[in-house]
Amino acid sequence: MNSQPSVVRPDPGRTEARPPVLRVAALVKAFGSARAVDRIDLDVQAGEFLTIVGPSGCGKTTLLRMLAGLEVPSSGDILLNGARINDLPPNKRPTCMVFQSLALFPHRSVGENIAFPLKVRSVKPAIRTARALDLMKLMRLPADYFSRNVMKCSGGERQRVALARAFAYDPEILFFDEPLSALDYKLKKSLEKELKDIHKETGKTFVYITHSLEEAMVMSDRIAVMNEGRIVQIGTPADIYTRPVNRFVAEFMGEVNIFPVRRRAGVVYDGTDFPGQFKVSAAASAEGYVIVRPEFMRILSRRDEAENVIEASLYNSYSLGSRTQYRLTAGDKALIVEQSRAADLSSAGDARVLVGWNAADALFVGD
Repeated sequence: MNSQPSVVRPDPGRTEARPPVLRVAALVKAFGSARAVDRIDLDVQAGEFLTIVGPSGCGKTTLLRMLAGLEVPSSGDILLNGARINDLPPNKRPTCMVFQSLALFPHRSVGENIAFPLKVRSVKPAIRTARALDLMKLMRLPADYFSRNVMKCSGGERQRVALARAFAYDPEILFFDEPLSALDYKLKKSLEKELKDIHKETGKTFVYITHSLEEAMVMSDRIAVMNEGRIVQIGTPADIYTRPVNRFVAEFMGEVNIFPVRRRAGVVYDGTDFPGQFKVSAAASAEGYVIVRPEFMRILSRRDEAENVIEASLYNSYSLGSRTQYRLTAGDKALIVEQSRAADLSSAGDARVLVGWNAADALFVGD
């Protein structure tokens, strides 16, 4: 058997339309009168890494379970390579799920866990062993782990065993149900990069759900943000972060400063919960929110250093390694500023400081 899967990732430079490997059309999952998934439309391209994020209870796990065949849709369609698979059981689909619990066999060795799908298919023992060793190499597991009991492996090693076993099925699509959530921070950050590298090396299609925005930003080709059973926005990590479609997405995708505003004239707005005027680069409605990411706000020496300026008091500062975060207050409003170079505020004390940003660095959303 080949040591590398045969799927080839699409060339991102090519622009011609390609049919999606997975298509979801008007998908609904209802539990009584409540809709956990509410008429979702979604296309997944072959070879992409799509991550679905959203708050607890938004429906992302239910959606993933339907895609994997573990739940039957109430209505709508799931199409794999153009064929409807709504009622196809999981073992008949060319897909595989990697669970948060990993679901490894505790009484079996690393090699036996990885080779289990091949044993079920009556693949000859020598071929099973060769394939398992190939997958162990791909997952950065030493060959001498083949006979080690899986429960004697570390948490990160067991994650790799579970992933190797999933690849042993040679699935077309791999679904991931928060597989890194139980790991410590350092190991999680290491495995994020490894998982992205494995995705690149294998060319498989990954559909991944997580609560971690860092995971989504680091690993994904595209991110789908869910709320109340629906996909609110889908796009590249840069699109989602820099061009959120509404206040919910902006707040969900990281810390922000938000100013509810009402148009005064042109692109100048008055704050509705904070005194002051705000200039934005473009606006589409009379009311909405000016949103400024902390990294685009600056502590100023003079008012003419930015187009939008407010006075605030320093509350505290936090070193984040490569940058410093400042918490400030302006009346009842809390503000967050991040700078790559620490500001000299040694003489500020409780005195007022100037905080500003340019219109082009702010977002305007209408809801």
